[in-house]
Amino acid sequence: MSQRISPERAAEVMEQFRNRRFLVLGDIMLDQYVHGAVSRISPEAPVPVVHVERSEERLGGAANVANNLAALGAEVWLCGLVGDDVHGSSLREKLEARSIRTEHLIQHPTRPTTRKVRIIAHQQQIVRVDHEVDEPIEEDVEQQIGALARRIVPTIDGVILSDYGKGIVTENLIRQVVAASVGGQFVAVDPKVKHFSLYRGVSLVTPNVLEAGQAAGEKVTDDESLERVARRLLELLPGTSLLITRGEQGMSLFEPARESTHIPTVARHVYDVTGAGDTVIATYALAFTAGSTSREAAVLANHAAGEVIEEVGAAPITVDRLRRSLSGSD
Repeated sequence: MSQRISPERAAEVMEQFRNRRFLVLGDIMLDQYVHGAVSRISPEAPVPVVHVERSEERLGGAANVANNLAALGAEVWLCGLVGDDVHGSSLREKLEARSIRTEHLIQHPTRPTTRKVRIIAHQQQIVRVDHEVDEPIEEDVEQQIGALARRIVPTIDGVILSDYGKGIVTENLIRQVVAASVGGQFVAVDPKVKHFSLYRGVSLVTPNVLEAGQAAGEKVTDDESLERVARRLLELLPGTSLLITRGEQGMSLFEPARESTHIPTVARHVYDVTGAGDTVIATYALAFTAGSTSREAAVLANHAAGEVIEEVGAAPITVDRLRRSLSGSD
């Protein structure tokens, strides 16, 4: 099957990006990057001493999915939890600066904003420090988010559930989103292995190759085992398509009753895969709702991923970068 899309056809699809409306629901994070240099080992313990040169904050998790959609031109609502803290305020400011709708962010009085602090020296990540609570959300919060989903989903083009296992994406919320999408709304999930059987009824699931193997109970070691794993997951989720990201081997699309499509990577250099899955699901969902075929959407998502992994840290794809990638490959 074709693993390409012409620049003309891609331009036709991307022209419709700005008319799409999406809800992103899931685990919102603030990614912090501390950059520095190492010149000695600590006398206190056998660890490097990092001399801090600069630091920055970026949108992570569900917020990065929303950022990718907005950067491609879609209108985006983001729903999830932030803490009653300075990091929650910083997230809200960053989202609003990117024209991402924040009226459905819930400020939780006791849960902190999920924050991942990465210490980087000489382009290499040394350690990551996570600040988070991953207990399931309280019933009243779940009801509040469920009511929002039932109200907004019928009015938009698609929903992306960004499940990082931090307690926001519950079985009940998944069911409510699927039930609310009776008008044909596209529902995509960036999954967690322990929740895999809960995703029945969604349009697309986008695990990486390790997650797919764990969910199916078989390690992927070659193309044959990949096919077995994919078919097992398709049986588990009837009617759902599966886009498995495979790192340097690109990605593979599996659809019910159709031949699989394997798409080689277009990345020239891989510096950091942080946030690549967010870019993949955002680009695919946006392209598909903008009129592309599933295979065209997968090709566009593959090009988008190839762009963002060439820089350090989570970064959104843009239409201009996607267009350059498509033109360069041809």
